[in-house]
Amino acid sequence: MKDQVYGAEKGNGEKVTEWLNEQAKATGLKLEVKLESDVLSTENFGDFDLLSLSDDSVKSRKLISKAGKRFGIKMIEGGYKEVARIIRRKKSDYAKVLKGDKVIGHLELETPRFGTKKWKIKLEERR
Repeated sequence: MKDQVYGAEKGNGEKVTEWLNEQAKATGLKLEVKLESDVLSTENFGDFDLLSLSDDSVKSRKLISKAGKRFGIKMIEGGYKEVARIIRRKKSDYAKVLKGDKVIGHLELETPRFGTKKWKIKLEERR
């Protein structure tokens, strides 16, 4: 699993993955999206099928929000890091929860540096 967290509302992961790959080919973007076997459960926003992206560019992030709009579902867009360079025993990632173009919440996730690489919710915030 990559260092960033991306996800689609549970049950929609497969069709979102197919659509994102089709759009990437149509626009000439070198992006490959795969559906992970993990599910991320949140208290406030529900469950999400995790996706792994081969590219983490601005265009890829825009496609993620377009997918949420297209299917009318919530999406997780991760890859936001804290500014401080503190060495910790766990990796952390910050993510936005999107509903279309609107940010409806934020997540702080963590995973061990070694061993199993399953992301867990540390904090959730609704907007």
